[in-house]
Formats: sequence, structure tokens, C-alpha cells
Amino acid sequence: MTLRLPPLTSLRAFEAAARHMSFAKAADELSVTPAALSYQIKSLEEHLGAPLFRRLNRAVELTEQGRLLAPGVGDGFARLADAWQSTTRSLDNTSLTITAGPAFTAKWLAPRLFDFAHASPDIELRFSATLRILDFVRDEIDVAIRFGLGEDEGLFSEALYRGWITPMMHPDLASGVEKPADLLDLPLIHDGSLSFLEHQPDWQRWFKEAGVETGPLKGTHFSQADHAVDAALRGNGVVLGRSSITLNALTSGALVAPFDLALTSRAHYRLVCPLGNETRPAIQRFRDWIHAEFRADTGLSEGRHLVSVD
Repeated sequence: MTLRLPPLTSLRAFEAAARHMSFAKAADELSVTPAALSYQIKSLEEHLGAPLFRRLNRAVELTEQGRLLAPGVGDGFARLADAWQSTTRSLDNTSLTITAGPAFTAKWLAPRLFDFAHASPDIELRFSATLRILDFVRDEIDVAIRFGLGEDEGLFSEALYRGWITPMMHPDLASGVEKPADLLDLPLIHDGSLSFLEHQPDWQRWFKEAGVETGPLKGTHFSQADHAVDAALRGNGVVLGRSSITLNALTSGALVAPFDLALTSRAHYRLVCPLGNETRPAIQRFRDWIHAEFRADTGLSEGRHLVSVD
């Protein structure tokens, strides 16, 4: 037996009235008269065969049937709105909203995106630099660059870059560094941005792999990778730098990495977007561009002795 659903306009009137608990406010939201809204709800009640509201003197309240119906109808209209928004955004090839972590955005992505913008003048770029996992629909995001172990169920996700971690410093500091143990004579900068990983690619682990015995290691601690890198750029010490955050500085010579030994982990960068949107022209162009940018940086990895901490 086919279920005969009531008209959508009646359900919409009920949803607004149940949310506001006021026929007048619901009518104002829907740009109809209170009489027209009341008629729609009455029609819905006749379709159901039971009242959904108790009409009081100057207020309304839901009946038992109204309380049963309201959550599902509200969720249904919210999902319809999300689906419609996703569909309309899929037709938009004139703008691209990208979210990524603040450090990656500041040190790698933003400086290079001017090249993408120059090559794609028809696309308006927008950024949202945050460590929060944003919702593609609610936050109107087209593409996310995420870092971690890769749990992107129900989404399109492709690997971008794994990266490595090694001591880095201002060239002036590097002039007196010949062997790993020499680093113990310099101020150590600690980057805590990878503290969420079970196995830490930290100074203790790097010195252990380098065959250097250490006691407790002091130094300045930063929770954000870009802040730690900025300290190293100013010559304030040596940082165990993440290649993804320092590729531009290493390429320009602002930082040097004198040792081949580098740590890696399973955590990696991925490009993530709603499933099916990966072939949208604007997103496809961005995917092609960012893969090419990372391929251009592979030369900095050549000759390094990579040791996994996992």
C-alpha cells in the first residue's frame, strides 16, 4: 500500500508553527496571512484525522500527535535545505571556498595561491583557516585540506603529501653545527602541533635515531607549528620543523636542514570534498594545481634518511 503524504505546503506551515509555537510568527516567516497558515494546518489535521495543536486563548501547544510529528518534519525540511544548497553550489564554478589549518595556510598555501588565482581569474577564492573540522554544507565549504590519519567516511578524499620532520635553523646558526650532538648547544624549539599523534615525532625520538644520548630537553614550546617556525626564522633556536610548513623557507634558504635524518608518521595531508564534487571544474582545476605544487617540492626529500615513528 502506497503511503499518501500530505501536501508539502501544509507540512511547511506546521513546521514553522511548531518551531515558533505561534501561528502569527509562522505566518510572518512564510509571508502568508495568519488565516492562510491556519487553513494549511487545518488541512493537515484533516489529512491525519487528528488535531496537531491545541488552540488556547492567546497561544497554541502541540498535541501528542503534534509532538510526534514535529521532530521528523523539522529534520526533513533541514535535509531538504541542505540538499538544495549542495545542489546549487555544485553549479557554481565562479568561486571556491577552501579550508585548511592556520599554519599550513599561512606558510604553504596562501603564498602560492596567487599563482593559482593568476591562472584562474574567473574563480573567486575564499579561505577559512581553522583547526576545526568544518561542515561542507553548513559552513559553505568547497574543499578542505586536512591533516591526520585520514578518516573521511562518505567523502571524496585523496592523499596529497606525507612530509617529514627534521632539525631546521637560520643559516647563521647552522655555521657551527657539524654533527647531531652539536644541536644540544643551541636553544631547542618544540613544536607541539603533532601532540594528537600516538607516536610523537619529537626531539627525544630524533636524537635517539641519531644515536645521541640526552637527558630532559629544555627549550621554548609552541602549540602552533607556524609560531615555532617563525621563532626559528628569527634565529631564536633550532626547530624540529615539519616540511609541509617549511618548504617555502627551505627553498628560499631562509632555513637550512643540515642533517639527512628525518622522521615521518602515517599522518598526511588530504584533499577532501563532498563525494561527486571532485569533478566540478573549479575543484578539478584546484586539484590539478595543488598536486603539481607538491610534486615540485619532492626534490627537497631526495637523499633524506626517513625513519617512521609509527
